[in-house]
Amino acid sequence: MGEEKENVVCDKSYAFALRIVKLYKFLTEEQKEFVLAKQLLRSGTSIGANVEEAIAASSKADFVHKLNIAAKEARETSYWLRLLKDSQYLPEKAFDSIHEDCMQVRKIISKILITMKANS
Repeated sequence: MGEEKENVVCDKSYAFALRIVKLYKFLTEEQKEFVLAKQLLRSGTSIGANVEEAIAASSKADFVHKLNIAAKEARETSYWLRLLKDSQYLPEKAFDSIHEDCMQVRKIISKILITMKANS
């Protein structure tokens, strides 16, 4: 299960989770938005947690399962980010930056999953 790819996805998903935590603080402290922010915090930090679980997987099937969960969480995070932007809680410039990071993580996870399926 390609060690280099695992490190890239691990590093990027962790850095993304850190950005999500900081965004959550901004949304709750500055914007006084709590409901959507909590959803974003949960899904955005879950991506990296599932990547970590995938790396520690006991089998190839478990690895793919955990990575699929991470991919779903990344999709959900993209949804919450778009909703926060369109409801004017998240400025467009901030959205563009963090949403691009989210898309990069999604692409890396997708590529790993495609590679895993091709090698099956």
